Amino acid sequence: MSHDISGLRKFVSPEIVFGAGSRKAVVNFANNFGARKILLVSDPGVRAAGWVDEIESLLTDGGLSHVSFTGVSSNPRVDEVMAGAELYKSADCDVIVAIGGGSPMDCAKGIGIVCAHGGSILDFEGVDTIRMPSPPIILIPTTAGTSADVSQFAIISDPQRRFKFSIISKAVVPDVSLIDPEVTETMDEFLTACTGVDALVHAIEAYVSTGSGPLTDTHALEAIRLISLHLEPLVKNPSDSQLREHIMLASMQAGLAFSNAILGAVHAMSHSLGGYLDLPHGLCNAMLLEHVIAYNFPSAEERFKRVAEAMGIDTRGMTMTTVKQQLMERVILLKRAVGLEAKLAKLGVTVADIPHLSGFAMQDPCIVTNPRKSCRRDVEVVYEEAL
Repeated sequence: MSHDISGLRKFVSPEIVFGAGSRKAVVNFANNFGARKILLVSDPGVRAAGWVDEIESLLTDGGLSHVSFTGVSSNPRVDEVMAGAELYKSADCDVIVAIGGGSPMDCAKGIGIVCAHGGSILDFEGVDTIRMPSPPIILIPTTAGTSADVSQFAIISDPQRRFKFSIISKAVVPDVSLIDPEVTETMDEFLTACTGVDALVHAIEAYVSTGSGPLTDTHALEAIRLISLHLEPLVKNPSDSQLREHIMLASMQAGLAFSNAILGAVHAMSHSLGGYLDLPHGLCNAMLLEHVIAYNFPSAEERFKRVAEAMGIDTRGMTMTTVKQQLMERVILLKRAVGLEAKLAKLGVTVADIPHLSGFAMQDPCIVTNPRKSCRRDVEVVYEEAL
């Protein structure tokens, strides 16, 4: 797989403020948007960690009226988006701020879409379905992995279909992302591992995606390098602020890469799996990663070789067969080191579930940019290998 550097490429990104304490700029940016009343979106876990209270205090001290919506579950649901949109409208809000992981941030994006268009969030499933701009959105991520704060993706769970659907549009890119490593200090080791591996998958899939190119490659490779070096030490020493900053930077760069290069089969299959069993997204990615690498490797050998090198593997003199083996072993060892060794069967997936999972995975937009063209049976085999 090669790319002509002169070919047309797009790159979308929010305004980004990166660094310790950046969350405290939320008042300045809200004022820049002329905010009269803010809808603050989060979830119970982030509230319990104290971050919602802090943002509420910052807004109040800054003279900004707000109303809080913290009814977001670990996989944001259609009904939660609709409830948040109703609160936004009934409270006469005009700016949205979200603090949390991918779930509150995706929910906030969905709320903005519904407030701009009316109707149901279900009406906007797919690619480039957004016709009108959302209200101004400021996102403050509390996890280092989902990258919803920089991406043109919103992932919403539809319990009726037991399926996570994607909304992909440059209109979904937030206006401002305040990326503050300090707010990740309340993450436990498991969440740190899940979100870190999620970021690694973002970077790998973006680099081997058919939509990759020079504007995304450097971000993807640097994210892979940073995560390979720093995720395991961080899980062992979660209070290390410098390690948190490295992983937060990696998450941001992986997000910029995948937002513009899109993703692949890991995410298509993970969205289906997470929607079906309501599992953490990063854990789903972790369970599938090496199996999808094995499937995709023949279609992007040189690119996977660069991935291996970014993960610290000296590929000099290796055949491609050995590179593939070494890369898969490196991924498995990293997962083991951070405590993500679970198999699909252990989490309740059975052979009988695979046709259902595969059908929804084939409908996911991420499958389109997978480096190897896939049919439903291909996806079924990968799920079977991951059991």
